[in-house]
Amino acid sequence: MPSALPDGEPVPADGALPASALAGAADRPLGFYLHVPYCATRCGYCDFNTYTATELRGTGGVLASRDNYAETLVDEIRLARKVLGDDPRPVRTVFVGGGTPTLLAAGDLVRMLGAIREEFGLAPDAEVTTEANPESVDPAYLAELRAGGFNRISFGMQSARQHVLKILDRTHTPGRPEACVAEARAAGFDHVNLDLIYGTPGESDDDWRASLDAAIGAGPDHVSAYALIVEEGTQLARRIRRGEVPMTDDDVHADRYLIAEEMLSRAGFSWYEVSNWATSEASRCLHNELYWRGADWWGAGPGAHSHVGGVRWWNVKHPGAYAAALAEGRSPGAGREVLSVEDRRVERILLELRLLDGVPLDLLREEGRAAADRALSDGLLRPEPFAEGRAALTLRGRLLADAVVRDLVD
Repeated sequence: MPSALPDGEPVPADGALPASALAGAADRPLGFYLHVPYCATRCGYCDFNTYTATELRGTGGVLASRDNYAETLVDEIRLARKVLGDDPRPVRTVFVGGGTPTLLAAGDLVRMLGAIREEFGLAPDAEVTTEANPESVDPAYLAELRAGGFNRISFGMQSARQHVLKILDRTHTPGRPEACVAEARAAGFDHVNLDLIYGTPGESDDDWRASLDAAIGAGPDHVSAYALIVEEGTQLARRIRRGEVPMTDDDVHADRYLIAEEMLSRAGFSWYEVSNWATSEASRCLHNELYWRGADWWGAGPGAHSHVGGVRWWNVKHPGAYAAALAEGRSPGAGREVLSVEDRRVERILLELRLLDGVPLDLLREEGRAAADRALSDGLLRPEPFAEGRAALTLRGRLLADAVVRDLVD
């Protein structure tokens, strides 16, 4: 089951934020993350806050039903309007994730977006994304999303090899994600992403190359490639512990990453975040950039996390408890924390170092600056940005990003 929520102070019943959270808000972009917690089946590697129909049966009654989920989530969007008061910012990005958002009717996703448009307004160039399972959409569904205002879509491809998909408990058939890209383009989507996972037990270098070939050949303008992380409590972790499948080591992950960089670069993609490549600046995921740059976003839905002006909070996890709170006129927030100046400095380093542009050197303390000098000498940071006052990773630095950032935050 999904991991536990962090500790934190209580969220006020009305969700009110400290006045400091909205200070200077006009200078920061605002995004919305909408969490849809439903899945047809549970993938063996997944520890996200998601639920199958079997897992929900008898635990929340009608409140946990996906049939009325859209209206429940709209209630939280209306709560957000009350909490943010007369904040004049139109919403810059909307990202619907899960779970499998496309298990809901397309009209439900459009209704959720419509509530944001009605309560806040959308920026003229707003990026509106939904994740999608390749088996849960068809041309008519995609056309309805596009007509309703969605302009970016992200398909969970993971692999082009059947035996790899089987280990991951993915139910789509090889070739279906690539067909979805063509269907999304035909529906008029401006930007299409494919998500890939490397390092699955039993995957070979050739399997990974085949997946990249298939993804590139499908014609998306964005590819995300993530190393498989085996989370405790998942079915895959139990299988590895029992010796049914082998664990993939860090050296294999590094080799697969280098293969991805080489093949994607050759195909015209450029990295802009350690795990993300795009064919142009316009193709980058603006919503994720809000996260990486510490902007403001409201996360609506069970277990969703939010951040506004240095205040971070998270909702109760279970769909039934979430819906009950909103039905009673209460915030569904389970806890929150007010970040200190030091917390925000450290988070900027942790997140911005992963970006192409890197992190300003003036955020580093004396020990961190000395570590940056060593990283430059060791070929982990690029000389040109360093000379301009920024720590930005080389390719080798991207392979060792976690170690580099640990040194820089000292």
